[in-house]
Amino acid sequence: MLTKTIILGAAISLSVSVSAQNVKVQDVITPLPDHSVQLTDYFHHDIHNSIEHWNKGVVPYDKLMDFYRVGRPKFALGEMWAKAIRSGAMLYAYSKDEELKQILKASVEKVFPLVRSNGALCCVPVEKQPDGRGGDLWERKYIMLGLSQYYEHIEKDPRVMKLMIAEANSILDQIGDAPKKDIRTQGWTRYGIESWSVMEPLMRVYKYTGDKKYLDFCTYLIEKGGCNGGNIFQEAIDNVRPRKMGAGYPKAYEMLSVFEGLVEYYRCTGEEKWKTAFMNFFENVKKYEITIIGNGGADAPYMKKWRGEAWDDTALEQANPDIERMMETCAGVTWMKLCSQILRITGEPSTVDYIEKYVYNGLLGAMKHGGDGFSYVNLLNGRKVTDSGWGTNIDGLPVTCCNLSGPMGLAYIPYVAIMQRANGPVINLYNSAKATAKTAAGKDVTFSIQGRFPIDNTVAIEIDEVKKEKFAMNLHIPAWSENTEVYVNNKQVKDVKSGEYLTLTRKWKKGDRIRITFDMRAKLIDAPKGSNPKAWDCQALVYGPLVLSRDENIDPDYNKPVQIIADENRNVHVQRVVPEKEKTRIEFLVPTTTGTIRMVDYSSVDGWHGKQICTWLPRLK
Repeated sequence: MLTKTIILGAAISLSVSVSAQNVKVQDVITPLPDHSVQLTDYFHHDIHNSIEHWNKGVVPYDKLMDFYRVGRPKFALGEMWAKAIRSGAMLYAYSKDEELKQILKASVEKVFPLVRSNGALCCVPVEKQPDGRGGDLWERKYIMLGLSQYYEHIEKDPRVMKLMIAEANSILDQIGDAPKKDIRTQGWTRYGIESWSVMEPLMRVYKYTGDKKYLDFCTYLIEKGGCNGGNIFQEAIDNVRPRKMGAGYPKAYEMLSVFEGLVEYYRCTGEEKWKTAFMNFFENVKKYEITIIGNGGADAPYMKKWRGEAWDDTALEQANPDIERMMETCAGVTWMKLCSQILRITGEPSTVDYIEKYVYNGLLGAMKHGGDGFSYVNLLNGRKVTDSGWGTNIDGLPVTCCNLSGPMGLAYIPYVAIMQRANGPVINLYNSAKATAKTAAGKDVTFSIQGRFPIDNTVAIEIDEVKKEKFAMNLHIPAWSENTEVYVNNKQVKDVKSGEYLTLTRKWKKGDRIRITFDMRAKLIDAPKGSNPKAWDCQALVYGPLVLSRDENIDPDYNKPVQIIADENRNVHVQRVVPEKEKTRIEFLVPTTTGTIRMVDYSSVDGWHGKQICTWLPRLK
């Protein structure tokens, strides 16, 4: 057991334990230490664009802290500052940007005087806690998450740990069996699902301290069902489809947050029924909700009143022309995080396919080209992006929950791109990069990923530094790549299967080289047959992990019916061309029965100046 005793001044001491005894189920795939992965090209530019122009550029840290000082004008705004600290800390872990670190340290220093007399950082006075409809449990959830990321990646300041534990204790003091407040009375809707999401940070506090009271509280939360009037955990075990979960409030973002906490609970208890619950939920979200750009939730046909933020059989309805809002960025980022949790604890390869689908399309497609924010939602057809949604406006800057979640999605890209198994490195994403991982014997191996993926379909992985040793290189082979060719030192590897990990075990030495050629033929796919027959004749085009779209910025006929020409295997012979717009990543001429059209990757379409998009193309009859 590793135990660190922290002196907190005035004879206050706190013993913080990070103990293997607190974890019953060990991860089979683990993240690498901070700064072990350095991406180049593609994702690299997006991450640094956000750091420079959002996290270091326009985030109004001091004014977000004012909600703790003087209160908030609407519910749950206390999440905002904590979200900015959370993503900033993880982006620092990747970038080691010293200016970003100093901004975060200065902001955290200013928050200590705002702590309430009961030790909680909160938007309301102690006598009004818990705040029920104000959402302070949701806010305090994010405060604990932000503080934990700061503690782990910026500075192990004992005051930060003390504040995180005091925040957790304030919840335990206020919520529980009578005479405390019942968890089912808390939240901005009568369903209150968001309040159960405190489970994730409370399980972190349990792992830090080993104090069973936090585990017991999370057991209480699970016994109360995850929402008022229903039991989402039992519903998951029973394979209820997501839009029918949650007692009539199947809010995607909040439900995903609760299930991420359930993974942490399983990690610390090993109770198999909870693994069944989150794995069933994962499979049903994949089946019923995730669209071609990797996110879910919509406002038609079933969940109009939830403004595109609830599960809605979105995978089946994604081409429905009645949809006006869909796929909240907060939901996409939290789906990505849940996938990474399940990847770590199970090694399930499909989690990587869904992370890849989201980051290349939905996440980057929500990001402002200037790096200074993210769209609240994403449409596949019509007005792609918007700042309209829950949040506030500070000095003309839209500050929404999604603006503050998007950078966390970017921070997770290097976190999951290259990871570690006991037998050697794990390569999940093929963005060009340089990384240092461990061999089976625990020695350093440094390697590079070379190429312009996904612009080009071939990458090379070269061992740069290692002492000759037998270990494995574990390569995720994307499900979309039907015929992947892999060579080690020019010798072809057989039995490469899409949607699985390829484990290459040998005595690796400096200069060894793996070459991978992915099957990136453009594919034509038909719209799923959801509830609206108007969508049934639509088609979409994908190129490897990229979804292609027609862009009104370059095509005034962007939404006119067409018939794309494909062969008997649904392959489309596209021609890559120089993009017309400077910031377009990739552009093709696509053959149709009435001539060629131009299509670009979904993420590149700039919808911030009134131009629209068409991803599900109406078919010419």
